[in-house]
Amino acid sequence: MPNKKNYTNGLPDPSELKEEILKKYPRKVAKKRAKAMVVNDPSEGQEIMANVRTIPGIITQRGCTYAGCKGVVLGPTRDIINITHGPIGCGFYSWLTRRNQTKPAEGEDNYMPYAFSTDMQDENIVFGGEQKLKTAIREAFEIFKPSAISIFSTCPVGLIGDDVHAVAREMKAELGINIFGFSCEGYRGVSQSAGHHIANNGIFKHVVGNTDRERTGKFQVNLMGEYNIGGDAFEIERIFEECGITLLSTYSGNSTVESFAYSHTADLNMVMCHRSINYIAEMMEEKYGVPWIKVNFIGAESTAKSLRKLADYFGDDELKAKVEEVIEREMVKVKKVAEEVKPKVEGKLAMMFVGGSRAHHYQDLFNELGIKTVSAGYEFAHRDDYEGREVIPNIKIDADTRNIEDLEVTKDEEHFRDDLVTKKTELEKEGYTFKDYQGMMPEMSKNALVVDDVNHWETEKLIDFYKPDIFCAGIKEKYVVQKYGVPLKQLHSYDYGGPYAAFGGAVNFYKEMERMLATNIWKLVDTPWKHEPEIVGSISIEA
Repeated sequence: MPNKKNYTNGLPDPSELKEEILKKYPRKVAKKRAKAMVVNDPSEGQEIMANVRTIPGIITQRGCTYAGCKGVVLGPTRDIINITHGPIGCGFYSWLTRRNQTKPAEGEDNYMPYAFSTDMQDENIVFGGEQKLKTAIREAFEIFKPSAISIFSTCPVGLIGDDVHAVAREMKAELGINIFGFSCEGYRGVSQSAGHHIANNGIFKHVVGNTDRERTGKFQVNLMGEYNIGGDAFEIERIFEECGITLLSTYSGNSTVESFAYSHTADLNMVMCHRSINYIAEMMEEKYGVPWIKVNFIGAESTAKSLRKLADYFGDDELKAKVEEVIEREMVKVKKVAEEVKPKVEGKLAMMFVGGSRAHHYQDLFNELGIKTVSAGYEFAHRDDYEGREVIPNIKIDADTRNIEDLEVTKDEEHFRDDLVTKKTELEKEGYTFKDYQGMMPEMSKNALVVDDVNHWETEKLIDFYKPDIFCAGIKEKYVVQKYGVPLKQLHSYDYGGPYAAFGGAVNFYKEMERMLATNIWKLVDTPWKHEPEIVGSISIEA
């Protein structure tokens, strides 16, 4: 394992590293990748290229549109049967791989342990699979008697032209339950991000607003973009309950379609993963008048900040006092563990290439331990995730974005909350910020290298240059990175750990970092290819 670099006086300028990486690419590829790699300077308004298709032949970390729709957004919802219309491999790929947990009450439905698929075969590709889909829906209904069924198209379905929406309408009329489909073929968008958008549209069209519910608390909220990986939502729910905050619905951790249906009755939406769920937050405000704020419950300090912002929104003195009481009590536990762990890991270096907002949020947890993030990026972000929402009007609408239905949302006169619109206006006059996200880059260090859709070649060069102590990514990268002698922490599934959200999650994460970083075992690991012949190739033909 190479000696670590000392960055106590600031990060070095990685411009030469960037040029070295780009030299291996054909000219047109290099020109494109150069725009996706930014030497960060938070004092400047920098632009990064994001949400564009991965260049063919490059080994990417991304998932597909289907994975984002079924696996991410609908996968953690327990009271709906999610049927994958396609080969069995697609259904298995999206089944519980993110370790989304749920906790149904006694007698409640929970279909998450099951993987439902039409298991399309060659004959279905040739002759069509709609009849097989109808049979699967009838069979699922007969066995489980669910209140809702959703259908997810995979690549073969889009290629042969099966109409899952027509099938859904027919079976809804036949069975008398809510059945709807998603045209989320894997190739439909740039990445899983397209699937998030498609899922948001489908839930909003077919579920949100279907039922009303009488108020069950003084402060009613929805939490969006929290998927209960490793039990994160349970820890956040515990804090809300102690503060006296009623959590109506979570999109989608520990969630139900039933709660989605009355989520429009909330007083406020809180958005964690900005990329995956901001669409519903925007549409719900337009149709029902429910405002939204950006929050972060990853990191103890960030959790405290988000709770205080929530209390400030309601402006209730009793709530504010209770929030401060909970924060004070929880921070005693957090600081005790931090004081034990920080001396063992302070000054270590981290790199993060994760989806959603995690590559941003987890920098807060590392900062609490004195761990410096030297390079980070997203798998499927858009420019606003990096640069902030103020750039949205300047983002070019390309062909891939036009592939996704743009819903026409109109005001619901019966359920629209004029009182919330008035409240929002008054708070904004006092300086309170709504629907605002500054993005990841303004909060990163100068000279940190920000890379969108990082690939295998770039990962190797980044590790060689920065000599990180920990690398955060997913399962596809895990074992190659660890063969470099660098521990990898999965932030998609938590490697069977967690929860890492809120105060209790921060304590768990501190202890996990102590186990991973305060050990000498990684110094004993040497790359297996270091002492073996290397085959080097180059491309001389211009693309």
